[in-house]
Amino acid sequence: MNLQSGTYYWPTTMPSPPSYQTLSEDVTCDVLVIGGGTSGAQCAYYLADRNLNVVVVEKGTIGHGSTATNTALIQYSGERMFTDLIHSFGEEYVGRHLDLCRQAINEIENAQTKCPSPFEFTRRNSLNFASYAEDVERLKQEAILLKKHGFPLDLFSEKDIAERYPFEKRAAIYSYDDGELNPFKFTHSLLEYAAKKGIQIFENTEVNGMDFQNNQVQVRTKTGNLIHAKKVIIAAGYEGTDIKKEKNSVFVSTYTVTTKPVQDFSTWFERSLIWETARPYVFIRTTADDRVIIGGLDETTFYPEVRDSKLINKRDRLVKEFNKLFPSIQVEPDYYSAAFYGGTHDGLPIIGEYPDYPNCFFLFGFGDNGTVYSMILAKLIADKLSAQPHPGFELYEQSRPVKALS
Repeated sequence: MNLQSGTYYWPTTMPSPPSYQTLSEDVTCDVLVIGGGTSGAQCAYYLADRNLNVVVVEKGTIGHGSTATNTALIQYSGERMFTDLIHSFGEEYVGRHLDLCRQAINEIENAQTKCPSPFEFTRRNSLNFASYAEDVERLKQEAILLKKHGFPLDLFSEKDIAERYPFEKRAAIYSYDDGELNPFKFTHSLLEYAAKKGIQIFENTEVNGMDFQNNQVQVRTKTGNLIHAKKVIIAAGYEGTDIKKEKNSVFVSTYTVTTKPVQDFSTWFERSLIWETARPYVFIRTTADDRVIIGGLDETTFYPEVRDSKLINKRDRLVKEFNKLFPSIQVEPDYYSAAFYGGTHDGLPIIGEYPDYPNCFFLFGFGDNGTVYSMILAKLIADKLSAQPHPGFELYEQSRPVKALS
């Protein structure tokens, strides 16, 4: 899959990242993790303390796939409102999902204290504003639901917004205790933690086939070696669908600009994460070195050449959208990219277990909260592999029923 094009900011923040050898011999393990991006690193992190023999393989170098374009807004809310999810799954089901999102953000924060290298996780609040008049009532209903489930937030009026920001919007949900991080450093730090715990990690080791026999998986690599594994986790991000198509997944093209450092954020209230109810929408955040990341303006195309042909136009439009909100903050693009972005038709991420891939788990943490979703799924899979299954596992199975009004 041709995932992305352009220039990427995150790898420049870590000029000399850890490197790992290429697999050069046959190995046997309890669990093989395929993928050395963020979701693969999250799996390795959770498996590191489970008394299992674990191997991680990455076809390229660590963190240079979709991780390099991940904007890493760490939130429990997403583009699919929870009031909409309730229509598909029921409130009890969605409430359990909400709680797991909250736990995952706390787990990410805790990982920064456990891992050897910081990854710029910072708690941030989020402003989700109504783009149109007809969105105001939907935001009000969303706020009622979130408060009911214990999430701290305020419903801002037009006056509240004007007192804090240099723009006018009719209403907004102001959520507390979200966050942001550097996904490249996050991925490397989790893998460093795993390596120190004895997990073997191999770069430039591409898988090109699997055989299923004797209740094991025999994985072939392009380096000509075999990996004999009792269980396999395919945590290859969007490229996991190259191995197994998932009917619930859907892909669009998205665009991101990272600016040069900004001198003055005084008009940006609490440097909050900002997004909106419009679809397609624009979202913005800041970075540890005072840049602005502007993303969104998604397109439905799945053709790389069409996606990439729009990059310069999208770059300029994203900057204009930012200037509408913050006219006094002058920004200049430094890095900009186009990438495929995966979601699901029903709005929840997926743990795939398929009859034609026995003893395998597909981690499809798809959605605009991909980092949070993958943290949830990685822990649930690790729990199951440790014979400590979590009841939340069933929420994300690919066989889950829509309109599960239990």
